[in-house]
Amino acid sequence: MVIWTPGDPDPGPCLESLAPQVDELVLVANPGGSPSAPGKTQVLRNERTLGFGANINRGIAATTAPFVAASNPDIEAKPGSIAALSSFAASHPRCGVAGPQMRYPNGRWQPSRRSFPTVSGTIVRRTPLRKLLHPEQRQRRHYLLDERPTEPVGSDWLLGAFLFLRREMLEELGGLDEGYRLYGDDIDLAYCARQAGWERWYVPDAVVRHAYAAVIDRRFLSRHTWWHLRGMTRFVRKHPEILRRL
Repeated sequence: MVIWTPGDPDPGPCLESLAPQVDELVLVANPGGSPSAPGKTQVLRNERTLGFGANINRGIAATTAPFVAASNPDIEAKPGSIAALSSFAASHPRCGVAGPQMRYPNGRWQPSRRSFPTVSGTIVRRTPLRKLLHPEQRQRRHYLLDERPTEPVGSDWLLGAFLFLRREMLEELGGLDEGYRLYGDDIDLAYCARQAGWERWYVPDAVVRHAYAAVIDRRFLSRHTWWHLRGMTRFVRKHPEILRRL
């Protein structure tokens, strides 16, 4: 399943990379534009713009497989990626969320496996303080920059640009929280999964290329920054115990 919104990259290359690897291929598209899609794609066009979690829930409802791959349109999955994730998840019955190794388009490794955020760390990353405190280096524990596992390893959460999800877990949790607009729903999903006893795994044998735009890492004042602030505020309200990890 691929989620697309006007302004996103054309989903064609992403869908074409997934088409030979999956049994069902779904594009959930917000209003506006004409995204391209290969012939086997089921296209679900929203009448109004929905958030990332709501779009994933809609795509899940349109499929039947025990596992669902949810992807941003700026992803291209290398051959064998879905098979690697499916094989691992099938052999680990409590694996609710699995994520691949992510690479930038130039081949450089991308830190997609991360520890749960702290409030203070988030403030540094999303305000001008990051110009002074350089979180990309000082928050190495959050980004797990000193770990480059070559075998599957557990994770707090995984970047939501590409997630491999067990339907049983999603049904138990009631899907993703649709109250998030764009940011925070992947962290919330992983946190709720942990509370319910579901495991989250990083599976490096599965490799995807991610043309990460990182809008909120480049600009302080934008609608994306506002959405991120709203998302993290919602996360703290839902899980106030996270405040103990200031």
